[in-house]
Amino acid sequence: MKSIRNLYKIGIGPSSSHSMGPQRAAELFLDRLDGTPASIVVELYGALAATGKGHLTDEAIIDTLDPLPVTIHWHPETIDDEHPNAMEFLALDAQDTEMGRWRVYSIGGGDLRDETGPIAALNGAPDYPAQTFLECVDWSIANDAPLWQYVEMFDSDDIWTILADVWSAMKRAVQEGLDAGDAALPGLLKLTRRASTMLHSANDRVGSMRDRNLLSAYALAVAEQNAGGSVIVTAPTCGSCGVLPSVLYYFWKHLNISDKNIVRALAVAGLIGQDVAERASISGAEVGCQGEIGTACAMAAGAAVALQHGSALHVEYAAEMGLEHFLGLTCDPILGLVQIPCIERNAFAAMRAMDCAAYALATDGTHQVSFEDVVEVMAATGRDLQSDYRETARGGLAERMRSILGLDE
Repeated sequence: MKSIRNLYKIGIGPSSSHSMGPQRAAELFLDRLDGTPASIVVELYGALAATGKGHLTDEAIIDTLDPLPVTIHWHPETIDDEHPNAMEFLALDAQDTEMGRWRVYSIGGGDLRDETGPIAALNGAPDYPAQTFLECVDWSIANDAPLWQYVEMFDSDDIWTILADVWSAMKRAVQEGLDAGDAALPGLLKLTRRASTMLHSANDRVGSMRDRNLLSAYALAVAEQNAGGSVIVTAPTCGSCGVLPSVLYYFWKHLNISDKNIVRALAVAGLIGQDVAERASISGAEVGCQGEIGTACAMAAGAAVALQHGSALHVEYAAEMGLEHFLGLTCDPILGLVQIPCIERNAFAAMRAMDCAAYALATDGTHQVSFEDVVEVMAATGRDLQSDYRETARGGLAERMRSILGLDE
């Protein structure tokens, strides 16, 4: 398993696979060239083409390659079986002679892969000896140590500084999202922000209703920041970036959990998310929203258990439930925007994560279906989903709402 620092990326929304990944691919393509080209041609395929305009894929690439002239061609069909999110970069000199060509795939969470395999995200980041999250759990039990100590044992000394920066970015996203008021988000839907309204509603309630509205407000705040193109943290993706920060922010603000312990919970959540990213997928274009929101819920559920001093078995049980109960969730963003149903899903996943944590902690931690079983089933389920339900905006809610809203292309 790779370092969890590969999972958490601080960057600009609205999509890790559609904006962060292509931006990084454009940078790497320029670095690979021998000389400066006169122009660049970019071919976008599959989900990158189908929903790229709503996800600002073209803007991410053009801004990165500026001031070079860039021509982008959109091909909604899938070019091969490697991954639906395919890009091909072509560099031309002043005589339109080819200087270089590169086919690369944006595989979710801002990560890339080409014909040689995954593109290294961070030079020098250590790999962990465990191949799966369950092996981390076994280590925790065998050593009578909390799961965060696994990260401390096998990562480099700067991991806590990195995670502290991640937590700071998450807090800023919550706070800035709450302060943003009810302004409309960019795009044809003119969707109104609801985080601040939800927070006001929470302050008028008591007990569990108040707590659920608080979680929703914090999740909406981050998801709306992402939809508006502001700075967020992939957790594990941009589209699901509000779930984990919501739960952590709730513990920090209302239960007086220290920053140090929040950062440790981030480490535990990272082990869960990194396992899914490596053994299955966190790409909506590859496995649907179950890979994004489902994984985020699992991460948040595990973190919530860790913050309440649950055992590694309790953490694993909560994470298993968090992913299991999102199995089969489709990715059908209306107009390709990371807004409907994406933003609300962050709020509901945050609440479900807390439910999973509460349920797991009320047991002795033993259960029949393991987290690893659910990860494998999620990957298989994602492969079985029709392409219309994997971030192409051709099916489900996206198809139905285009005609209802009078937005047919």
